[in-house]
Amino acid sequence: MKYDLAIIGGGPAGTAAGVYASRKALKTIFITKEWGGQSVVSSDIQNWVGTVSISGADLAKQFKKHVDAYKGDTLTVIEGESAIGIEKKDSVFTVTTDKGSTFDSRAVFIATGADRRKLNVPGAKEFDQKGLTYCASCDGPLFAGKDVAVIGGGNAGFETAAQLLAYVKSVTLLHYRDTFKADPVTIKKVLANPKMKAVTNAETLEIKGDTFVTGLAYKNTKTGKTHELPVEGVFVEIGLVPSTGFVKNLLDLDDYGRIRVDPINQTTSIPGIWAAGDSTNNLYNQNNIAAGDAVKALEDIYIYLHAK
Repeated sequence: MKYDLAIIGGGPAGTAAGVYASRKALKTIFITKEWGGQSVVSSDIQNWVGTVSISGADLAKQFKKHVDAYKGDTLTVIEGESAIGIEKKDSVFTVTTDKGSTFDSRAVFIATGADRRKLNVPGAKEFDQKGLTYCASCDGPLFAGKDVAVIGGGNAGFETAAQLLAYVKSVTLLHYRDTFKADPVTIKKVLANPKMKAVTNAETLEIKGDTFVTGLAYKNTKTGKTHELPVEGVFVEIGLVPSTGFVKNLLDLDDYGRIRVDPINQTTSIPGIWAAGDSTNNLYNQNNIAAGDAVKALEDIYIYLHAK
């Protein structure tokens, strides 16, 4: 069978695409390893528009429920499989999965997201979601009035610190190198806040705690001296690893392995393939943005398919 559209990914972008594809009666194959995206591990998401508070696990269930409610006879869901390759022959794309399945479609929408680069030190795994988090937008308000640390000196690290300063007691940003990677205007603005402190040449050694995080240890890479920092929250912003390996020889990727898209309509370097969410070179990584970009893409996909 040849489908109109193949959607790859079950996070906010993939879900939005699935709902819109169904409502537009596009014959669609929807492929996802699991539902929810990166936020599935968050205990309390407070910025998903229209929902005051929801856990990542419940949001993932809502994603699946929404797609199932509209899929009807037009959308087929394949769960528990990941795309490992896409080939184009003439005007048809063939998507291959890790289970050996193949699906032919006239268009492809990629929403495979990215994984947060994990902090690899003692205690990081043990206290993940117990005071250590990779999403300030999701979990930041839970730390109101507390002392917290941000690990990472790029734009993401400083933007996270800026968000947190609105409600935490203090933020200490730790950066491995002697100069920050964030843009100078952002650095100056964030560091001007009296609740903000930044430490350079700081190598995080260990996350400490009992039931929840109580602090961390870091080493000054210049002096070799070890320091203890008492905090109740640790926000890690050391980069993302986009899930785009299966298209690295097909699509134009940026230096970080993200799919380059046209922000007007989410098209990629190959006509007939669109992408949205954290697998793309978008400026900000948010559930709401991923979903919105997916809707934008589906509007364009519908026009593309019906113009032929």
